[in-house]
Parts: sequence; C-alpha cells; structure tokens
Amino acid sequence: MLTLRAAGLLDVDTGEIVRPGILRVEGDRIVGVGGVGAGVAVGESSDEIVELGDLILLPGLMDMEVNLLMGGRGETGLTSSVQDDPPLRMLRAVGNARRTLRAGFTTVRNLGLFVKTGGYLLDVALGKAIDAGWIDGPRIVPAGHAITPTGGHLDPTMFSAFAPDVLKLTLEEGIANGVDEVRKAVRYQIKHGAQLIKVCVSGGVMSLTGAPGAQHYSTEELRAIVDEAHRRGLRVAAHTHGADAVKEAVGAGIDCIEHGFLVDDEAIDLMVREGTYLVPTTRLADAMDVSKAAPELQAKAAEMFPRARTSVKAAFDAGVKIAVGTDAPAIPHGRNADELVALVERGLDPLSVLRAATVTAAELIQVDDRGRLAEGLLADVIGVPGDPLADITVTQQVRFVMKGGKVYGGNR
Repeated sequence: MLTLRAAGLLDVDTGEIVRPGILRVEGDRIVGVGGVGAGVAVGESSDEIVELGDLILLPGLMDMEVNLLMGGRGETGLTSSVQDDPPLRMLRAVGNARRTLRAGFTTVRNLGLFVKTGGYLLDVALGKAIDAGWIDGPRIVPAGHAITPTGGHLDPTMFSAFAPDVLKLTLEEGIANGVDEVRKAVRYQIKHGAQLIKVCVSGGVMSLTGAPGAQHYSTEELRAIVDEAHRRGLRVAAHTHGADAVKEAVGAGIDCIEHGFLVDDEAIDLMVREGTYLVPTTRLADAMDVSKAAPELQAKAAEMFPRARTSVKAAFDAGVKIAVGTDAPAIPHGRNADELVALVERGLDPLSVLRAATVTAAELIQVDDRGRLAEGLLADVIGVPGDPLADITVTQQVRFVMKGGKVYGGNR
C-alpha cells in the first residue's frame, strides 16, 4: 500500500481543488481518496507514505494525437524519411515515449504511421513493449498506418515531393484507392493490432498540392472505411481541415475530426448534433515553423493558422466535444502541455481544458478506468507546482508522474 500526500488534488467533476490531496494506491489502482475524516486514514494502513509537499495532484493527462515514431532527437527531417529504417525509428521512439510520459501524459493515441515499414505496425509493437515494462512510456492506443489515397495527405510521395519510385508505400502501409482497397487496408490494420483507424479526408498545411480543405476520399470510400471499423468496434479519426470535408466526414459516421482548422458554423452544428469529437491541435498555429517551407506551403499556413486560432473557440462555445491533441512532433515530444496553454489562450477556461485532457479523452478512446482521481481507477497521477485552475502553465512543469501505481519521476 502506498499513500500520496500533497497540498491538494483536482476533482475534475466538481472543478474543485480538494485540500489536502491524499490518495491511497494499491497495485495499479487508486483505493482511497481524501484525508482523515473522508474515508482514508493515513499512517498505519500504508506501507509507505510519499510526501509531495506543495504539489497539486491531477489525473494523468492524455494526448489524442501524437506520432511517437517520428521526430525526436537525431531526426533530420526530409532525409530521415528515406534514410531511417524501422529499427532506427523504434529506437528513437523509445526516447519520445519516455519524454511524453515524464511530461505527465500517461495515455496517448498514436495516429497513423506514414513511413516505410514493410507493413509492420510499429506503434502496436511500441505499445506492447511499454505494457510489458521493457521501456517507459504512456499507454498507447495505436492506429497503425494512416489510410490515405494515392496523392492524398500523408502519402509521402506527395507530402515530401519525392520522385514516383521513392518511398512508395503499399496498401498494407495505408495507400488505398476505391471501396475494395480501403476495406482491405482497414482490415489489415485491425488484423495486426490497430485499436482505431486514422484516415486522411482532406489536405493539410504540408500537402504540396491542392487546397488544404479539399476532400480527398469520396463519400463512398469514407463510408466503407467507417463501416469496416465500426463493425469491428473501432472508432475512426479523420485528418480534416475544410468545412465541406468535415461535413462529409461527419455524415459518413467518422467519430473524431483532427485539426478542423477551417470549420464553419454549419460544420460545427453538424458535429454537435452527431456527437463528433474535435481534436483541434491549435498550438500548431503558433509553434509550427514554416519559414523554410515551399512558398505554397507558407501561403497555406498564412490562410489556415489565423482560422485555427478562432475555430476551436467557436466549436467549444457551440458544444462540440473537445479532446486535447498536439500532433507531436509538430510540437516537440515532451512539450505536450503547450497545447493546454494554447487552448486557454484561445479562450477556453482551464477546467474545460483539463477535462479535455482527461475525462473527455477517456470517453473518446472508450475507457472508464482513467481520467479521474477516483477509487477503483488506474493510479495514473501527476503532480504540478500550483493550482492549474488559476494558472494552466503549471502543467508544463510536471514534478511527479505515476502510471499504474509506479513512479516515473517528472519532467524537471
């Protein structure tokens, strides 16, 4: 038995900081919450007491869009796309996973490989290694390879302007055209361990040709992807920017829109009616350096980033369900909390942002064993040096990290 004793803890349901913050942990679960007189007596029943001083305890945070197999120390950008083999990517991902966990993010969705792997689902393997305790990292909900059409966003031959025979991906690696192929591509990801499906519905900031909001897959193809995933109990996340593409994606039954920078009121209203989640990745509008990108990409950024700074607040105010996601490494791995700060800067209140990174994220991945500091849930706990309801930037200064009852340290 382990007792954590801190200055306070956040009850994400009531929006209150409970003082003092006391949690009892046995194995990988929280078995008691509160202080003396609140059902938890500190002392004799605990084998160990961890004194955390002035820290405020929060549920482990969640990032609903990362790619741990990309970015990180030693990556060289464009040349890494053609030089890095799968073993090297996996080794680099070990450091990315560790940094993400130490930043206080105990669960992530890894949303869609778009690199040459020979069909191996590297994020599935990474998650298994973490679960086995071989390496430190967050729990991973893997998507395997992103599903995209030839020339679509995340087709590397378009994304990086390679010649036709350079880095050509196979159907197993996510390049699929037509209803039959997209069904097969989804089935392949599920067969080899994907726990959700990522699809590219529109272009993006870094797509070299075409308008960023233009729809890439036909409605029939989108419905086939959703049908295959939903029949197997998996949700579908869609990289989508344009308002019309968002409406088509939501109409096809897609569960979650990634980015959505160019959504309009009609698209937002449809998302509210259908209960579609939004992972806005709004920090990208401030943090992504496109100064060395091609002129057409800089022009896209100039169009999209100002919209990204306002669309998330419009969606939030209308009642769209917001979950936190960073698109790391677009934000460096380990700097995931920058997204929480950006959301508050956009006009969301700190409690709603913290819920977006905990309970709403848990709902999105369809789990009920995390996201709160409550008896019976996983002991995923972080400690920050201050009240995050008063100053959200304390989430960038995580001092204590526990995942599943095991202490992993902190980010500083």
